[in-house]
Amino acid sequence: MGSGQVTDWQGKNVTVAGLGVSGIPAAKVLHGLGAKVTVVNDGDDARARAQADELEALGITVRLGDGATLPEGTELIVTAPGWKPDKPLFAAAHEAGVPVWGDVELAWRLRGPDAAPWLAVTGTNGKTTTVQMLASILKAAGLRTAAVGNIGVSLLDAVLGEEQYDVLAVELSSYQLHWAPSLRAHSAAVLNLAPDHLDWHGSMEAYARDKGRIYEGNRVACVYNVADKATEDLVREADVEEGCRAIGFTLGTPGPSQLGVVEGILVDRAFVENRQKNAQELAEVADVNPPAPHNIANALAAAALARAYGVPPKAVRDGLRAFTPDAHRIAHVADVDQVAYVDDSKATNTHAAEASLAAYESIVWIAGGLAKGAVFEELVAKSAKRLRAAVLIGADRGQIREALARHAPEVPVVDLDRTDTGAMLAAVQEAKRLARPGDTVLLAPACASMDMFANYNQRGDAFAEAVRGLGAGA
Repeated sequence: MGSGQVTDWQGKNVTVAGLGVSGIPAAKVLHGLGAKVTVVNDGDDARARAQADELEALGITVRLGDGATLPEGTELIVTAPGWKPDKPLFAAAHEAGVPVWGDVELAWRLRGPDAAPWLAVTGTNGKTTTVQMLASILKAAGLRTAAVGNIGVSLLDAVLGEEQYDVLAVELSSYQLHWAPSLRAHSAAVLNLAPDHLDWHGSMEAYARDKGRIYEGNRVACVYNVADKATEDLVREADVEEGCRAIGFTLGTPGPSQLGVVEGILVDRAFVENRQKNAQELAEVADVNPPAPHNIANALAAAALARAYGVPPKAVRDGLRAFTPDAHRIAHVADVDQVAYVDDSKATNTHAAEASLAAYESIVWIAGGLAKGAVFEELVAKSAKRLRAAVLIGADRGQIREALARHAPEVPVVDLDRTDTGAMLAAVQEAKRLARPGDTVLLAPACASMDMFANYNQRGDAFAEAVRGLGAGA
C-alpha cells in the first residue's frame, strides 16, 4: 500500500478488525478517504449492533459474530491492537499475502509531509506518567504538543485533526507496536521490561521483541534504563539511523551519555558539550511529583526524550513542576493518626507493585485481586523487610498469602475471605488496626481488579472513600 494520499485509498478493499475505540475511528477515516471498508467483529451483542448501525448508516459494511473469515477481495487489514496475532483472520491474511496494520501504523502512514515528529515511550510500567511528564516539559518549552496514543487521545485524531503540532508525546503498548512495522520515531524510550501480556504475545522473547520495535529507525536517541539490562539489549539489536545515540537513565550518578541523580539533583551528561567532564543540572528530585524512586526514573526518561528534541534545561524543571499525576497512581489520600494512606490501585502487576513498595520504609500492604498468571515470590522476597503487615483481598489472594508464608513468615497477614464491594472498607479498617505511627498503608494490589471492581479506578475510589471514613472517626 502506498503513502496514504487519497489517490491510494480510492476503491481499496480494507477490512477493519474489531469495533471499539480504535476500530470505529479507523473505519470512518478509511471510508472518508474513499476506501471500501468492511468491519468484522467477533461479538454480536446489543452494543456491537448499535455501533454497526452507526457505521452502516455511513455506507460501511459490518459483519458481526464473524471475526475469523477474511472478506473476499481484502487488500489490507487494519486491526484493533488487542486482537491476538494467532487469530484465524491473520492466518488467512498471511496465506493470501494481505498486510496487517494496527491503528498506530495507519496513523503513521496518514501523516502529512510536514507532520510533527514522534517522541515515543513504551515499557511494562510507567508509560502514561512518562508521556504526560514529557508533554508537560515540551509545553513548558513553548512547543505545541499533546500526549497521545495508548493514553486516550487517538493518534488518528492527532494526525488528521485541525490542530498543528510541533512534536507529539506518544505512548505505545506492546500490542500497538506489534502491528506497526514502518513506525520510525524521532527518539524513543523503553522504560522497563517485566513479564506481562504473555498470553497475548506467546513468550517473554516475543513480548520484548515487540517492545524493541519502538527503537527501529530512531534518528536521535534510543533511551534505555541502566538498571534494566534487557532495555539496553533492545537498543543494541535495533537498526537505527546513523548518528542515533544510546542514552541511559539511572537513579545513580550518571556516566557520559546518561541522565541520573547527584545529591538530589537530576543531571544530564548526555546532551551537553564535553560530556566526559560536564553535567547540566535539570531539576531537583523535589520537583518530581511524587518523588518515589520509580517516578524519578520516569522523569529522567521524559527529560532524556525532551533533551533529545532540544528542549532547554529550564523547561525540564518547569514541566516537571507543572505535572500532576493521574488518580490512583501512588496518590496520597490522607494522614490518619500519623499513618499515611496511599492509593496505587494502578499497580495491577507485580512489577508496578514492587516499584510502589520500594517507595516506603514501613508498610501495611493491601493486596490481591486477579493474578492473571502472575507469581509473587520475587515481589514478596524483595519487599519483605518493608512490610509491617499485609491485608489480602480478592480471588487470587491465596497465592500472595503463600508467598508471604515462604518469604516473610514474621509478617502478620489478614486474609479477608470475601470479594464483595464492602471488602475494601473491611481491608482499610484492618490496616488501620495493624498500622503504627509513621507507617504507610499502601494499596498496591499487584493484581487486576475485575474480580471485585469494574476497573482499577473504582477499586482506588473505594479505598479512598474507606480512608476518608476513618478520618471522620468511622
